[in-house]
Order: sequence, then C-alpha cells, then structure tokens
Amino acid sequence: MNPTIACVVLTQAKRPDELKRAVESVLGQRGVDVDLIVVGNGARPDNLPDDVRIKELPENVGIPAGRNAGIDEVTGELLLFLDDDAYLADDNFLARAAGLFAADPNLGVVQPRVLDPEGERSPRRFVPRLRVGDDRSSSDVVVLWEGTCVARRVTLERSGAWPGEFFFMHEGIELAWRVIDAGYTVRYCGELETYHPAVAHERHPDVYYQGARNRVWLAKRNLPAVIAVLYLGNWLILDFARVRRLAAAKELLRGYYDGLRLPGGGRRPISWRAAWRMTRAGRPPLI
Repeated sequence: MNPTIACVVLTQAKRPDELKRAVESVLGQRGVDVDLIVVGNGARPDNLPDDVRIKELPENVGIPAGRNAGIDEVTGELLLFLDDDAYLADDNFLARAAGLFAADPNLGVVQPRVLDPEGERSPRRFVPRLRVGDDRSSSDVVVLWEGTCVARRVTLERSGAWPGEFFFMHEGIELAWRVIDAGYTVRYCGELETYHPAVAHERHPDVYYQGARNRVWLAKRNLPAVIAVLYLGNWLILDFARVRRLAAAKELLRGYYDGLRLPGGGRRPISWRAAWRMTRAGRPPLI
C-alpha cells in the first residue's frame, strides 16, 4: 500500500506556466498517493487540470500563512510544501523522501538539494550550512530554504507550523528552530533534488526591511534573552557590512526598528538543550 503524501503548492497566480510545471511534477510521482491542494494567495490560479483542488484566499496573507492555510485541506502524515516556481526533479522524489522518514522516527523536516533549471550556479543560501561544502553531501542543519521541503505532520503540530506573522523572509529559520526544540532533526538531503531558478533575494523590493524586521522577531520570539542580544548584535554588524547602497541601509534600519517596536507574535524561547543541539549541528543560534 502506497503512503499518502499531503502536498501544498503555493502561488499568487502570476506564473501560470511555472505553476503548471510544479503541479505536474507532484502529480507524476510514483510509489506514493498524493493529496494535492493549490493555495491561491490572494488570487485564483487557472491553467490547471480540472481535478486539481484550489483554495483561494481573499487576500495575500504572505508565504508562511499561505502554506499554513493548506495544511488542513490535505491528508497524509507527511507534507510537501512547494512554491510555484519550484518543481521536483524526478518522479520518485516523494517515495524516497517517505523512505527517509520511515527509517528515522526523529526526522522532522527534509530540505532537498536545489538545482537551477538552466544549469546556473545556485545561490549559497540554498545550502543551509555555514560551510556549504559539497552541495551533494547530506547533513543535519539548523535552518532551511523553504521553497521545497517535506515535513512530518506531527512535527508541524508540535512546533507550531510556519510563523504567519513573518509574511516572507526567515520563516524557514523559525520553523527549523522550533522543530529542533520539539526534539526532531532537520536534514539537508543532497540525494533528493528539486529545481528552482538561481535568483537573488534582491528581486523582492522590500527584502532588506522584511529581513531585518523578521530577524528581530526571530530573536524576540525564540531565543533566551542572553542569546537574543548576541544574535541580534552579530546580525546587525553583518547586515550593515554587506549593504552597498544608502537606500538599502535605511531599509535595514527601519526593519530593525520596527522589529523592536512591533510585537511580532508570542514569545516561546527554545530550551538551552535545543541551543546546544544547534551548536553541535554546526550553527549555534548566534549567527
């Protein structure tokens, strides 16, 4: 009997050809049954097969909240989250992912290796390690890239799923931290592959603001006070050292200010044990 995989594809209906390709890559999976929902984030997608279910949200609620909106619409102990500009590299992706979860009951979330469809070099952030190394090499990680990932449903329930307040940027960091705090591991799997264009974060006009604001919210929501101060101090230095334009620096400053000023959701600090597990995995929650 094939396992059932719940699949949530998120779209704003601005890339119909890419969305169709993403959906077809899910429907073409072998060795599993898929329960698929396409979440239209403030828009209704078209150009899809008639039997594909669509959940249209009345407004764009952001990427993490959009993913959360699809979770209860599908059944399966494992959930695939797929952005509309990504697609699975082969037709046994989900079957092999299911095998990884079956073999390790402590595995909470899996992120695959990300390849550019045109053969371009993928950005460093697609391999969520301080030392990227060989992107074909698998390891436990502390953060994750969110465009394609598979999660255990019970893990999402215990960790609180995606942080809807973030809208976009850094939601994968919070999810990974909360998953680790719940006692599970987050795994980068080089043997699983997905396709996504090698695009820069800067394509989003408010990336500096969102990144800075959510960075503060990450610390406020999740870190013990002493670690939070060190974490934000490190990132403040890194962020301002990297920018080359005055306008970007101003957006960073505005984001950090609003992150401190605005509530950003409830506080639930991770345990010191979780912080130690992150450190052992190669990335303490200081950077």
